[in-house]
Amino acid sequence: MAEPSPPPASNAGLRILLSKDRPAPSPPPTAAVSSHADRDRIIGVFRSALSRNEPPETFSLQTVQEAIKPQKETVLVLEENQSLENALRTLLQELVSSAVQSGKKIMQYGNSLDSGESNCPITRLLDIVLYLCERGHVEGGMVFQLLEDLTEMSTIKDCKDIFGYIESQQDVLGKQELFGRGKLVMLRTCNQLLRRLSKANDVVFCGRIIMFLAHFFPLSERSALNIKGVFNTSNVTKYEKDAMDGISVDFNFYKTLWSLQEHFSNPALTNTNPAKWQKFSSNLAVVLSTFEAQPLSDDDGKLNNLNEEEDAAFNIKYLTSSKLMGLELKDPSFRRHILVQCLIFFDYLKAPGKNDKEGPTGSMKEEIKSCEEHVKKLLEIIPPKGKEFLKSIEHILEREKNWVWWKRDGCLAFEKPPFEKKPGQAGGRKRKPRWRLGNKELSQLWKWAEQNPNVLTDPDRVRMPSITEYWKPLAEDMDPSAGIEEEYHHKSNRAQLLELIILLTLQHWDLSFQNSLLMA
Repeated sequence: MAEPSPPPASNAGLRILLSKDRPAPSPPPTAAVSSHADRDRIIGVFRSALSRNEPPETFSLQTVQEAIKPQKETVLVLEENQSLENALRTLLQELVSSAVQSGKKIMQYGNSLDSGESNCPITRLLDIVLYLCERGHVEGGMVFQLLEDLTEMSTIKDCKDIFGYIESQQDVLGKQELFGRGKLVMLRTCNQLLRRLSKANDVVFCGRIIMFLAHFFPLSERSALNIKGVFNTSNVTKYEKDAMDGISVDFNFYKTLWSLQEHFSNPALTNTNPAKWQKFSSNLAVVLSTFEAQPLSDDDGKLNNLNEEEDAAFNIKYLTSSKLMGLELKDPSFRRHILVQCLIFFDYLKAPGKNDKEGPTGSMKEEIKSCEEHVKKLLEIIPPKGKEFLKSIEHILEREKNWVWWKRDGCLAFEKPPFEKKPGQAGGRKRKPRWRLGNKELSQLWKWAEQNPNVLTDPDRVRMPSITEYWKPLAEDMDPSAGIEEEYHHKSNRAQLLELIILLTLQHWDLSFQNSLLMA
């Protein structure tokens, strides 16, 4: 068999090159080595700076200038910021690794127990970067990126200490020059922490994070709002479908009561489906009639007094066992829980969308109104202090309507800029108001008097003219021998006729006043 022919010249690039045939290294690896060397040099400069016991403002800028050697003296450009951020993130990772190997908490690593002073290098690094971001020497989001990396590398116990540092620097982190650059990173950091935490065991820590977000972000921040009104459909209430032996409670009522939670968890489906609404209204009528047929006494209200047993009055979610149905019906807080859910459900149905087409129909509106009145009557009679409780709920729901409509209008900012006068308005001439006194003649008379103030002080205005002075020209017009044409008669002058009517009215008031004095 003949030996195979060598590959053609076109496939020469597929041959394995020997070391002597390989080309010389290209510039990118050299640049990579250079970047690694620069990073190590920056890390070394900052390590030596962390050991200084001076305040960050005394040496932070000098440290950056020594490490980066920026093109500008006090502000870094884009590439310089990126190089500094990569080096600081690597330094932070090394410090956390050293803290873990020492067995100490991350935020307490390096502290001296004898002196009691805080010399933690991680805290010092965060203080330095925070000062540089606040002064605008480096990019404002750099400190937020370091905090995110720190929480991702730490345990839950260490994250509590890290979050304590974040809370202590809340005022500085919330400044406008930092907030605009790092708000999304901070939001992502807090959300990742909330996902890692247990809702049962870390309730306090979850509350601290939520309270921080509420203070850190403005009230009109859209990222913290449920703009689309999405419901938590994963919150499913499970209850028994089949009756158990030895249960004295009506099992049909048990299923009817807990089936309402399916509609409360997603009101949008009930609003768009007439069959679901009919099922809900019929089930609700059964529950309301049962509550009304079994009213609670004052003794039942005292058993669950909010002032004495606060823990028993507030429940995240009630138990759905059929064995507890009898006890729950006697619990005022349980009844209020169900009825308040009804009011919230009705408020959504009455205004579910921006357009009227998305709202309930005419017959559905009447049913909602009647059910809402029935629910409010039941809330009033539930002890203790049923009327006061209902007023509080109505006030809360009214404020919630304003909040909902504010979101639907686009979440307009609450703070409005001050009104600035235009340059022409300051020295411009004030426009005189127009007097509208009922007709053109009176307005014209007032205008003449305004232009000539002496008219108001004329002595002839003090006396009241006699009626004959007005009747005389009219009588001359009516004389046929005078030969005055119709269009030139005084009766065609509306102003003169108006003056005559006013004069007759004043004289009539004068005679009436004199007669009243004589009768008195």
